[in-house]
Amino acid sequence: MNIRQPVEYYCNPDSSTGAGVIIDALKKNRTLIIIGECTIEYKGRANSELGLGERIVLIKKDGSFLVHRAWDSQPVNWQPPGCIFQTKSSKMGVLLKAIRKKPREYIGILFPKLFIILVLNLKDEAEFIMFGSEEDMQRAILAKPELIEEGFKPILKEKVVEQGFVDVYGVDNQGRTLVIELKRRKAQVQDVLQLLKYLEDIKRKSAGRHVRAMLAAPSISKEASLMIQAKGLEFKTLSPKTCAEVLRLTASKKITEFM
Repeated sequence: MNIRQPVEYYCNPDSSTGAGVIIDALKKNRTLIIIGECTIEYKGRANSELGLGERIVLIKKDGSFLVHRAWDSQPVNWQPPGCIFQTKSSKMGVLLKAIRKKPREYIGILFPKLFIILVLNLKDEAEFIMFGSEEDMQRAILAKPELIEEGFKPILKEKVVEQGFVDVYGVDNQGRTLVIELKRRKAQVQDVLQLLKYLEDIKRKSAGRHVRAMLAAPSISKEASLMIQAKGLEFKTLSPKTCAEVLRLTASKKITEFM
């Protein structure tokens, strides 16, 4: 029975052992994390060198190659998927090369000292789904106004006011103006202040008509909630995930009607 081992761990391997582990892992199309002391040389569209330092090297099963320092989210050196790798052991340490054919580029890393090698046989077949933007939330409300409340009738999105743009502008089931500010993340005090500015602009031009102002977001901070109550505004829990599902169903319905 073949039992999958998700992680193999090698601590402080010597150069010969480390090179053998890396070669075997690459042949098996594994993901590799190598941590050690290294120097880096790059040749290609430009040339660069990086002196001795302790770094993290990541090789993914699609041939992606990244070198990270102990800070910054961006790699200091990298190559896209499809790299060819060469590894060998010498008296100086383990030499790892990542070669890209078109355009011709080369990164060579010499490890005088290896701290850790992780060989990862990871399984990940999940579909990546990014839930909607604030624009998607607008579109969902226009497609299904009852997301806000029963009887709501949107009139405009991106209504221009002196202080900026109101995300959704419409009337409720009693004919009162309803101004809605949308946020795809937790609403904060600054969002309430922004809504207040929009409300003041619209009230000045509403000839005494009652105007409601609503902040719609997945959640709200305690401070923002207290300010909402103190200022007589409203909060509506509305998640980008719900809006994305509305848009998906709306798109499916249109395709079915077309067919």
